[in-house]
Amino acid sequence: MPGIPNVRINDRAAARLRNGHVWVYASDVLDESGAEPGALVHVAGPKDKPLGSAIYSSASQIKLRLLSRELLASEDDLLKLVRQRLKEAVDYRRQMVRNSNAYRLVFSEGDRLPGLMIDRYDDVYSLQVLTQAWDRPSRRQAVLHAIGEFTEAENVVERADQRIRELEQLPPLDSSMLQGTKSATVIQMNGGEMNGVKFHYDALSGQKTGAFLDQRENYAAAAARARGEALDVCTYQGGFALHLARVCERVTALDISREALEIAEQNEKLNSGANRNEIDWMEANAFDLLKDYAAAGRQYDAIVLDPPAFAKSKRNLPAAMRGYKELNLRALRMLRPGGTLVTCSCSFAVSEEAFLQMLTEAAQDTHRLVRVLERRGQSKDHPFLLGVPETSYLKCIVASVQ
Repeated sequence: MPGIPNVRINDRAAARLRNGHVWVYASDVLDESGAEPGALVHVAGPKDKPLGSAIYSSASQIKLRLLSRELLASEDDLLKLVRQRLKEAVDYRRQMVRNSNAYRLVFSEGDRLPGLMIDRYDDVYSLQVLTQAWDRPSRRQAVLHAIGEFTEAENVVERADQRIRELEQLPPLDSSMLQGTKSATVIQMNGGEMNGVKFHYDALSGQKTGAFLDQRENYAAAAARARGEALDVCTYQGGFALHLARVCERVTALDISREALEIAEQNEKLNSGANRNEIDWMEANAFDLLKDYAAAGRQYDAIVLDPPAFAKSKRNLPAAMRGYKELNLRALRMLRPGGTLVTCSCSFAVSEEAFLQMLTEAAQDTHRLVRVLERRGQSKDHPFLLGVPETSYLKCIVASVQ
């Protein structure tokens, strides 16, 4: 079809696409046919067999992200597809999300809009571009129009990640309002039967929201199991701690970021009427504090471990697994018999099998009996697409420790 570049890929990439994946790496591209940054392209195998339509990046190691197994004839076809996929994403959230006004509306590959993230925070919507294709003004406008059409959103902010923009060789861009005037609000998280916990959210503050949307259902799962005295490690802005405070007699929450803890304290004030007691917020390095507490014989009835991603790629995996094991080993030593451990990893490079093996070794080293009660992942507004394992990244193990 005239006007749309035809990008040829090798057998390895063609097999990956046929098996359900949607990425083609730069090393697997044979001929780019002069495609421009962010272009809509047709993908063909080594024998020129058509494989579908994709968006192209001139900078990323992920050179192609497949949009459709069909050949889109024009840019208009692409914009129509975007509208259809956005409608499907909105309809899916209406079915799956209950009693929460904060959730992921579009989850990139999980919603077949690769490289695009859209979140809802009450009456503020946040859009993030992760690849060159969605930075084009006509496409950004089409996305904005569809958000308004299907959600009646009045306030839309674009969150600009400078590191991603540099990697995609996009010009510097400040986060800004795309539509409306309101960028700050109060959200209510609810992933279970308990009343929603409230959090401050400011799309233009530079901080991520403290209520991680992918953990929404895991917050409720932790609160359903935890009792007594609880410790929340790497609390950030208080996601787990604020849920635990409703059911536990005492909650201590630690993080290395003073700025995050200040926001956590503001979030606590929003929920003061529902909490059993005040939360003890501590600025500390998790590894150092757990080492000291374990050595001092400190004991808890529930411990949550939710560290940042230790392994951003597979080359970081050995060091990451050592870090996970040290945290979990210290926590196991500090849990009273019958205590609850909630331990998480948001590193895609760490498989659930490897994470469970690490936990097994930590249990053996501490001579503790660990019963896994739940094997959980990200909340349902972050759908896992079969064939694209990268869309399943969050591990959350809820266990009883004897």
